[in-house]
Amino acid sequence: MASGLGRSRARSVAGLGAPAKVVYERPGLSSEEIEELHEAFNLFDTDGTGEIDPQELKQAMQSLGYDVKNQMVYQVLESLDKDGDKRINFNEFLDMMTARMSSKDSREDIMKVFRLFDDDNKGKISLDNLRRVARELGEDMNEEELKEMITRADLDGDGMINEDEFYNIMTKKTFQ
Repeated sequence: MASGLGRSRARSVAGLGAPAKVVYERPGLSSEEIEELHEAFNLFDTDGTGEIDPQELKQAMQSLGYDVKNQMVYQVLESLDKDGDKRINFNEFLDMMTARMSSKDSREDIMKVFRLFDDDNKGKISLDNLRRVARELGEDMNEEELKEMITRADLDGDGMINEDEFYNIMTKKTFQ
């Protein structure tokens, strides 16, 4: 892609006495939206290496309810791994997530994920639902962090996330 449109850019930013920090940029996404995607990436990068390896990808897919075979993991990995290192870095993850968000089927795909969170079929994601998913992903999140996630997405103030609120937060149409 000669113009670079639609591709993310990463640049290193260093302050005096501070370690270099990589800042990702993508046309159409705010820095806050990219940071939210980075937090999602970190949920799957359980060993904190900055890359999702095949085992982490398999674990993430299983926690989302997929019956995963190793062959499937490597097929998914191959489709996302642009640099051929058999791992997904954040830039590759960002490419995949922004492409998924803009696809025509994104609402349907997002609702599939919603239903994985809403395992009690109440039509809303409760604090208990969110706690379960965090535990299944191996995330050590305290009660305040989980409540904050609910609060950020909960537009009607009922303490739970309905389908529209989930879709909005996943597509970043609203951000509190």
